[in-house]
Amino acid sequence: MKLLIQGNNITVTEAIHDYVEQKLEKAVKHFQGMTTKVDVHLSVARNARIPDKHKAEVTVYANGAVIRAQEGSENLYASIDLVSDKIARQLRKYKERLQDKKVASVKAGEIVEEKPVSETLIGDRTPELPPEVVRMKYFAMPPMSIEEALEQLQLVDHDFYMFRNRDTNEINVIYQRNHGGYGVIQPRQSNGNSNGTH
Repeated sequence: MKLLIQGNNITVTEAIHDYVEQKLEKAVKHFQGMTTKVDVHLSVARNARIPDKHKAEVTVYANGAVIRAQEGSENLYASIDLVSDKIARQLRKYKERLQDKKVASVKAGEIVEEKPVSETLIGDRTPELPPEVVRMKYFAMPPMSIEEALEQLQLVDHDFYMFRNRDTNEINVIYQRNHGGYGVIQPRQSNGNSNGTH
């Protein structure tokens, strides 16, 4: 298992490195055969008012899948413990899904629900962009079906997942709906009749 540990606003000491290695080796020991690389990102928020400012983020690359977990607490070692437990659960889920893929399959028609986007999508909140882009992420985007994208969404510990749709070769986003179920955002082909409204 290839392990990479990075720190943000924190020096990764030998003691921290050893602790992370020990915890993650235990978490992934039953999945060694399918795990190729583990990336760990440890960070401490500089703002003292931020709760759970010691964050541990783990990304496991297994058989081409990406399994991700993130935890924060008031103590770095506690965050490492929490994220190790969480990534072990995620890996267990992934392995079970691989073994029983037929049961986990979802029909695309059950996920995709074509509805116009509500004008009041943000309710009474004021739309606001952050003052600057704080993080850029680059990743490979191999084409996949909506069912495979749903599986990935359930593994990455996010509420949305961006992917290249195998059927259309376009970028789509699958997301967890607030009222249950999943939705898919797909680009609509422009017919050139733009009315200038946004």
